[in-house]
Amino acid sequence: MPYQEALSSAMRRLPPLPAVRAFEAVARNGTFTAAAAELGMTQAAISYQIRILEERVGEPLFFRRGRRAELTAGGARVAARLATAFDEIEMAFDELTGESETVLRIATTASVANNWLARNIGSFQAAHPDIEIELEVGSAVIDLAEARIDVAIRTGRGDWPGLKAEHLAMVSFTPMCSPALLEGRPLPLDVREARDMRRISPQDRWWPIWFRSAGVEDMDDARRGGIRMDSQASEGQAAMAGHGLALMTPMLWSSELASGRLVRPFTHVADEGTAYWLAYAENRRHARKVARFRDWVVPAFRATMDSL
Repeated sequence: MPYQEALSSAMRRLPPLPAVRAFEAVARNGTFTAAAAELGMTQAAISYQIRILEERVGEPLFFRRGRRAELTAGGARVAARLATAFDEIEMAFDELTGESETVLRIATTASVANNWLARNIGSFQAAHPDIEIELEVGSAVIDLAEARIDVAIRTGRGDWPGLKAEHLAMVSFTPMCSPALLEGRPLPLDVREARDMRRISPQDRWWPIWFRSAGVEDMDDARRGGIRMDSQASEGQAAMAGHGLALMTPMLWSSELASGRLVRPFTHVADEGTAYWLAYAENRRHARKVARFRDWVVPAFRATMDSL
């Protein structure tokens, strides 16, 4: 039956779509305030749209608990169905603009791209040969929707508005260097010896954190010379070339550590409370390619950490 005939033979009994959109935004964000900000509406307007739906179904859809809006049992059933429906709508229009479920666009930093993703992504592609990977590398935090990025591996605290963030691993750091720099000294070294060794990017904010957490007096490196690099990827290359100690994340350099091209002279490892996160838009959580990448990357990060 042609689509037009199907429409004429079965009139849809949909509730007002602005009310449905408001309900979905509140259910996803958890507050009327956040939903209003997302949709460019006032909180009063959001409340009015929710009231329209509640009057239509004859029961409350949310419990108001302070600033939070918790779904009732009926509201939760509707929200689950709507999440899938909105994802389907989004994907339908994505197809019209050339977006394909066979292309996964990933944004991350140079360090993660070069030192972890490039080495491990082959297992994902082997499991999903129908998905093509496009990689966007850079240090800037970009708007995933505007840049048409499906997922990002970011560092931070996982509190990005409008994004779902799944914890991958803590961003820990410890000095590493070429074994040639140590001149055969037995390891591990005392942490105080790091004060007198050549350091790569001595102005890096991680150095005083590492020293203080190791119980060594704070180091003032504001006037200290040395090589200054703009990324951990560059620092690692300089460290392997024998130019000094570099503060680096062990999980990103597991291959170099295993091969002996890099060594960890000290046992102490520090962090500043940040982590690696898999981030993606809330409304893309059910997209097939996003779900497949999520199901792969979380255990893959865990496996790398377990190998250290």
